[in-house]
Amino acid sequence: MSPLIDMKDFVTSLARGLKVIQSFDKEHGKMSLSQVAARTELNRATARRFLFTLKTLGYVNSDGKLFWLSPKILELGYSYLTSQPITDIVQFFVDQVSEQVGESCSVTVLDGAEVVYISRRMTKHIMSISLNVGTRLPAVVTSMGRVLLADKSAEELDTILGKVQFQQFTEHTVADKQALKDELLKVRNQGYAIVSEELELGLRSIAVPIYNKHDHIVASINVGTHVARISEHELTQRILPCLQNAAADIRQVLPV
Repeated sequence: MSPLIDMKDFVTSLARGLKVIQSFDKEHGKMSLSQVAARTELNRATARRFLFTLKTLGYVNSDGKLFWLSPKILELGYSYLTSQPITDIVQFFVDQVSEQVGESCSVTVLDGAEVVYISRRMTKHIMSISLNVGTRLPAVVTSMGRVLLADKSAEELDTILGKVQFQQFTEHTVADKQALKDELLKVRNQGYAIVSEELELGLRSIAVPIYNKHDHIVASINVGTHVARISEHELTQRILPCLQNAAADIRQVLPV
């Protein structure tokens, strides 16, 4: 039995309900009861009760055969965005950096082994997937993720990396745990991260940490571009100072 299930205050039914919501994704936008049950590893009767409850609350729609999430589900994510002051603050600076350098700019936070986009300004489409607020990417192969991981203690980092299934996204991907740790030490010492074509061929990005007034890293800000447009030298000479200035300005306006 999972350690979580043994915890006195753990609400299993809530966890199962969230699992039903999370079972819907791009490849499974609409599902039958049987499909939901299979993806959540719940029996049909239990899955039916959760779907009925979510439908009654307005979070799920159904035509009698298939189920799909309703727009109301966005309220759950919006609650996070509205409860975090940084999400309102950073957009101005993201727009400013993007206009200054002529490239896309984003801010992410770390959630486990993934980065989650909380702000973005796109000028050019540089990836095969769309990056929007709420998008998640593996932290280990992104510049923003490495900036955030580099701040972790050895114990915290081992815990996070222990859950990562290292994947060779491209021929340039650092897919070895020790090699990644060496790279994170370099990132920690220099104060920024550059990742070139590790997640997707043609994609290059640079990121710096965003500190709060207590000297804790709370997020990261980056600029993403195409390798054919901007060299790593230009990233460090022209774009890095813009990101560092933006991160410093954000720190000044973050609430204590």
